Amino acid sequence: MPTTRSEQALLEHYVKKILAAPVYELAVRTPLQAATGLSETLGNRILLKREDLQPTFSFKIRGAYNKLVQLTAEQRARGVITASAGNHAQGVALAARELGISASIVMPLTTPQLKVLGVRNRGAEAVLHGESFPFALAYALELARQTGREFVSPFDDPDVIAGQGTVAMEILRQHPGRLDAIFVPVGGGGLIAGIAAYVKYLRPEVRIVGVESQHSACLQAALAVGERVSLASVGTFADGVAVAQIGAYGFDICRFCVDEVITVTDDQLCAAIRDIYDDTRSITEPSGALAVAGIKQYVAHTGARGETLVAIDSGANINFDSLRHVAERAGAEAI
Repeated sequence: MPTTRSEQALLEHYVKKILAAPVYELAVRTPLQAATGLSETLGNRILLKREDLQPTFSFKIRGAYNKLVQLTAEQRARGVITASAGNHAQGVALAARELGISASIVMPLTTPQLKVLGVRNRGAEAVLHGESFPFALAYALELARQTGREFVSPFDDPDVIAGQGTVAMEILRQHPGRLDAIFVPVGGGGLIAGIAAYVKYLRPEVRIVGVESQHSACLQAALAVGERVSLASVGTFADGVAVAQIGAYGFDICRFCVDEVITVTDDQLCAAIRDIYDDTRSITEPSGALAVAGIKQYVAHTGARGETLVAIDSGANINFDSLRHVAERAGAEAI
């Protein structure tokens, strides 16, 4: 929680931006759903924030629209460009279409075909480049310089962070009672920064726990040394969070607002996908299941009982032909 006037002022700044974000012109208020099976198994009250039910099946539409709707007429006329592993890409594509803006999106060669089609079907240009997000990002920045298009960061932008922070605004309104912790998937840090800023300003007693893939744990690495670091490589199974470096704007918030960061394995993610399916009959992508995997590890390590824990179910953009692999690996991880 904030300890200095400047930290308090930073949170107040973001809370005002979150409250003013016009995301509901395109995004929807998603349900906070009880996961009854998980709750019984874990001995705690588990609630799922169903961001997989957004129009693009991911929370990313919030930040993308909040950024694009605030562009000047001149910026809109030049068009936008971004880099994304897929979910931000679809958010930008839909927001750009609704606002009449030309959009070009650079995506890694490893991006699931479902996400590529999601971009193209929404009228944006999908450019496949690089083996992972860092390579796609570098190429997109170069294209932005060459073409004059406005670069829209998938996470390292105050307007994007504020858009994602509307998730926290909904959670606190939907559940005004006891709330012990919110578990948030972490890639570039935009979602956890927005959630942490809002929650720590209004409900500082609520713990904010980041959950990262062990193959892309850039926030955990940054918090360990007190500054942003760039990972030498990232794994792409949880492609939605395959980011090598936490965003600068997000880290300014996370460094004093995130209570803990947990890392999980691919097998734990597959088991969490199964757990979510058992409770909701919906299928999340690996990055979408990070928070549930983190809750399971948290409960196992701390022995927590009787707590109210929220997991952000952040996305459901998974290729159908990946499900067999997920089902096989889920069996390797005990509930």
